Amino acid sequence: MRVVDAVDFYEKLSGKIWLEGLHPQWLVYTDGFDRSRLTVCAKRSLDLLFAALLLLLTSPVLAIVAAAIRLDSGGPVLFRQVRVGQHGKPFVLYKFRSMRQDAEAETGPVWAGEHDSRVTTVGKILRKFRLDEIPQAFNVLRGDMSFVGPRPERPYFVQMLRPRIPFYDLRHCVKPGITGWAQIEYPYGASIEDAYEKLQYDLYYAKHMSLRCDAVILLRTLGIVLFGRGR
Repeated sequence: MRVVDAVDFYEKLSGKIWLEGLHPQWLVYTDGFDRSRLTVCAKRSLDLLFAALLLLLTSPVLAIVAAAIRLDSGGPVLFRQVRVGQHGKPFVLYKFRSMRQDAEAETGPVWAGEHDSRVTTVGKILRKFRLDEIPQAFNVLRGDMSFVGPRPERPYFVQMLRPRIPFYDLRHCVKPGITGWAQIEYPYGASIEDAYEKLQYDLYYAKHMSLRCDAVILLRTLGIVLFGRGR
């Protein structure tokens, strides 16, 4: 009789890794989580190519977006924030500002809500079509990020989630991405429970990362952008 491990069965059935059933021995003996040097080099080369093309093709849009942000709410056009990258290394992430300049002045670090009152009028449009993400192409060129990978989290939330969610740091074994498997499968997250759920998708991607997997994620992301199904 052939016996299938519960974690492996759940993975094939759902497209995510079952955290509750995960144990260190499974990580030792499972296939995946090991990329060849050729795959890593090819992924990096494509990241550089796509980031340069994205900035070149959207340059007229970038100017319009920048002007709209200044006219709508004043303040800086770009939003800079420290995020946690591969191997836990911090870096500065760039985005178009979609919230008020003093968004966390009273509350401190908080997750963005689905109908967040801090989001500006222009910011709602930027988030809907994910135009606020375009400046992250500069992070890709610098090597901080990839086009596809787990969403980079803030150090404050990493410190909070690390002791609460098992194997949380495993998501840092690959570069964070502008888009990713968790973002298209579970597009919204604003709680510890959401972070737990998204980690299961992030680990699935970390295990199965390949150029073919990236191509599928990018095509599905393109559909989200074209039809305005972002947040």
